[in-house]
Amino acid sequence: MHSPKRSLVPVDTLLLAYRSGIFPMSDSREDEEVFWVEPRERAIIPLDGLHLSQSLRKTLRADRFEVTIDTAFETVIAACAAPRPGHPESWISRRIIDSYCALHRAGHAHSVECWEGEGEARTLAGGLYGVSFDRVFCGESMFTVRANASKVALAWLVAILRRAEYRLLDCQFMTDHLASMGAVEMPQAHYLKLLAGARGLPAMALREAWQDFTRSEPTSPSAGKAVSSAAYSSPGKRIAHSLTQTS
Repeated sequence: MHSPKRSLVPVDTLLLAYRSGIFPMSDSREDEEVFWVEPRERAIIPLDGLHLSQSLRKTLRADRFEVTIDTAFETVIAACAAPRPGHPESWISRRIIDSYCALHRAGHAHSVECWEGEGEARTLAGGLYGVSFDRVFCGESMFTVRANASKVALAWLVAILRRAEYRLLDCQFMTDHLASMGAVEMPQAHYLKLLAGARGLPAMALREAWQDFTRSEPTSPSAGKAVSSAAYSSPGKRIAHSLTQTS
C-alpha cells in the first residue's frame, strides 16, 4: 500500500510503523511515493551472537578506522542510496532520505561512520544508519568503500547497543552477508513478540555508550570484574574485548 505523496513522512508516522513491525521503502531512487513493508520472515542479529572473523578482529584491534556516531548522518544515508556495482537502483529515495534526516534531528535515527585519513584527506570508508526507539535498533542500510569498513561499523554498533542495554537489533531481510555475521531469521509473529519485550528506556544514550569506548579512561563493562589495561589500550581493542566476552 502506497502512502499519499507529500514532502516528508512524518516522524510520528515512522515511529508508529516501526513499533508495529513495518517500515517504508520506495520503488526507485526518484520515486516520490513510499510503500509499507511487513516481511513474513524477519532477520535479527542477537546482541550476544555477533560473529567476528579473525580478520575482522585484527582490523578492529588495529584501529584501522576512526569510528564516530551521528557526525555525518546525511552523508551516510546518501552513500547507502548511491548506485553500486550490480545494483544501479535503490529503495532509498530522496523522500526517504529527507524523512530520515528529520527522524535523525528528532533523535530517533543514527549513523555509525568509519573514517580513514586525517585533516583534509579524511574521508568516509564506510558506515551504516538505522532507527532507534525503546530498546530497539532497526538497521536500515550500510555501505563500504574500503574492505571491512561496514563490518567494523556493525561491530561497533553491536558493542554500543550492548553497553546501552538494548534488547533487539533488527536487520529486516536476511542476506548472505548478514548470515555470516550471525544474523538469524524468524517468522514475523516471533519478531513482534521480541519487539514487545524490548519496550522501555535503554540504560544510556547511544552516543554516551560510544563515548565509553572512546574515552581515555573507560569504565568496566561489568561491575566487579577485573579489567586488563592491555585490553583497553585503544578503542578498537575495547570493542573487540567487549564483543568476545560472549560472542
